[in-house]
Amino acid sequence: MDIIETLKAVRQASRKLALADERLIDEVLLAVADAAIAHSDEILAANAKDLQRMDPANPKYDRLKLTAARLEGIASDTRNVAALPSPLGRILEETVRPNGLKLKKVSVPFGVIGVIYEARPNVSFDVFSLCIKSGSACVLKGGSDADASNRAIVKIIHEVLERYGMDPHIVELLPPGHDATTGLLHAEGLVDLVIPRGSSRLIEYVRKEATIPVIETGAGICHTYFDLDGDVEKGAAIINNAKTRRVSVCNALDCLLVHSGRLDDLPRLCAPLKDSRVLIYADEPAYEALEGHYPDELLCHATPDSYGTEFLDYKMAVRTVRDIDEALSHIYTYSSKHSECIVTENKEAAAYFSRAVDAACVYTNAPTSFTDGAQFGLGAEIGISTQKLHPRGPMGLREITTYKWLIEGNGQIRK
Repeated sequence: MDIIETLKAVRQASRKLALADERLIDEVLLAVADAAIAHSDEILAANAKDLQRMDPANPKYDRLKLTAARLEGIASDTRNVAALPSPLGRILEETVRPNGLKLKKVSVPFGVIGVIYEARPNVSFDVFSLCIKSGSACVLKGGSDADASNRAIVKIIHEVLERYGMDPHIVELLPPGHDATTGLLHAEGLVDLVIPRGSSRLIEYVRKEATIPVIETGAGICHTYFDLDGDVEKGAAIINNAKTRRVSVCNALDCLLVHSGRLDDLPRLCAPLKDSRVLIYADEPAYEALEGHYPDELLCHATPDSYGTEFLDYKMAVRTVRDIDEALSHIYTYSSKHSECIVTENKEAAAYFSRAVDAACVYTNAPTSFTDGAQFGLGAEIGISTQKLHPRGPMGLREITTYKWLIEGNGQIRK
């Protein structure tokens, strides 16, 4: 594959897509959702080839794995995107200047969006659905771990696009090699934006290497602080869900902070984690509180490396703090600014925590596992931004549009 020629074809397709009828876009999305189910055997067979090359003990294995149920979920998310209103053509600002010039600030497509991701074949569907709905063509750069799955998915999408008379170059999958990544990151004039999704190492590489604009979807080092006024029953459920629902995703809990006045409740807070065999790295006070109440083989002494680590596994750090300010200090030091949570019945503490924490998503009495585009009503997400320029948090349709000014005059000239 000639990368530059492919990107030129995508660029050309993006110009046509920007003028496509909204109803046609929605019909294509619904057809892609149907095709994902109709061709599920084909997709799962390709996915099985990818899975055969990966050790099931690898934390990426769960991300890589597709099932019939997960394909149903992907199809549902795609249909949800089709049902959402178009993010294009929204009037963001409107004014008339003293000289009579009429100004409108209107949402428009980016043009071409590149996404680099690792062992996440579901991302191929998510990126396509969000990009086509928001009027942008997309360039997919998946990892070698999921190459067979990604190729099967893009083949099915291309078939649907051709059936509806649309340019298949609206979505292209680049080869999994390093040269394709380099070509994408230096595609000035052909790609308007690149979004990396994956490990902190991948994101750091893209940020340093790219000569085109980047939106970072940073690592998810997520904390939950159990406050002096926290409810134990709520806390146990929130901690367990945040940690064990899916350990390999970026919104999974990595560190539990416990008020020193609630150490006696720590065994109850951690009790549900036993069922999932979660390995706990506890500081000395927390270790003493858990000893004899949590399986010995799953209880370890924390080290400095236990904090600020995105485990992506059945592992969690626990640290004792004197008060909410010490909890906030820990979060300031170790957070990746993804998702943070407080469990408390004290409204003043909740409000203080919510104001003080610098993160894309801040929760009160709900697990960080909710940081997800579909859960936020966005239909799906192209990633979760941990930066502050342009979007922040789950990036749905509106977050992957830009804007332009439309100025209407009546012959005015500038003095």
